[in-house]
Amino acid sequence: MRVLLATDAWHPQINGVVRVFQTTVDGLTALGHEVKVLGPADFAGLPAPGYGEVRLGLGAFAAIGRAIEAFAPEAIHIPVEGPVGLAARRHCLKHGLAFTSSFHTRFADYFAKRLHLPPAPAYAYQRWFHRPAARFMVQTRTLETELAERGFTNIVPWGRAVDTALFRPWREEPGFDADFLNLPRPIFLYVGRVSPEKSLPDFLSLDLPGSKVVVGDGPALAALRARFPAAHFLGARHGEDLARHFSAADAFVFPSRFETFGLVVLEALACGTPVAALPVPGPIDIVGGRPEAVLSENLREAALAALTIDRRAARAFARTFSWEGCTRQFAGNLVPVR
Repeated sequence: MRVLLATDAWHPQINGVVRVFQTTVDGLTALGHEVKVLGPADFAGLPAPGYGEVRLGLGAFAAIGRAIEAFAPEAIHIPVEGPVGLAARRHCLKHGLAFTSSFHTRFADYFAKRLHLPPAPAYAYQRWFHRPAARFMVQTRTLETELAERGFTNIVPWGRAVDTALFRPWREEPGFDADFLNLPRPIFLYVGRVSPEKSLPDFLSLDLPGSKVVVGDGPALAALRARFPAAHFLGARHGEDLARHFSAADAFVFPSRFETFGLVVLEALACGTPVAALPVPGPIDIVGGRPEAVLSENLREAALAALTIDRRAARAFARTFSWEGCTRQFAGNLVPVR
């Protein structure tokens, strides 16, 4: 099957959504499907305000129709509500092509919390964007229920998983120096975008022993470095380097309140690193009620309690999530364009 993915979230962006799409593309290819990705870099555009690495593919409105017709897809997936997604959506509706979509970002919650704007307009826009989709893929049961109550339709599940071959307990392997960071322990780690919606001050201001480490890049990096000089900001890490940082930490602390899933939670667990997070959608769906993580509104207590969790149990739990299964679920959700 020829599958077209038209997405505003794609390389060179670094975030969980891009990792999900890249893993899914790789999985579809391994299953024998032919996949073409149309992202912002394929069209003329401008950097998003405040997010220089995120480009707005404004040129997609003029060119995407030709790109779609040249590939002649048998299935089309349009996940993100940006210029590329809007252009692909418009082309499909104009030419009577069926497509699927998926939910990835809580724009409305972020606008309400950080910008003090009412969430209703953002939810109305997202409902409008996704309503024509034959199937609207959602990561968790919490989101399914919440979005259905907000008027979203055609909802089907599409789960998430982790690459347990890459994200593994490196500190158990011969020759691995768990102290390569050369920092006082315990090491409390955050991995992800360094941006306002991730609520990093809620982690960095905690009174914790040892060291706080931030792996990632983003628009809030300079300001947070100046505000929290005692923390260690290591920039973005990728592949094995990222997995080794996960494994070197004693606990992973995730302060974000605006997740649709939180893939980094699974990546930490797969490396044997226990998790401390807030009891919000995403973490609740992954580890709610599980002994491999501590969810609490008191993030300091959660971080300290996470230090007592069995690392082998964390790894074993992460291994129950299969990307192959998720990819097959995605492929089964796709619909023929005609």
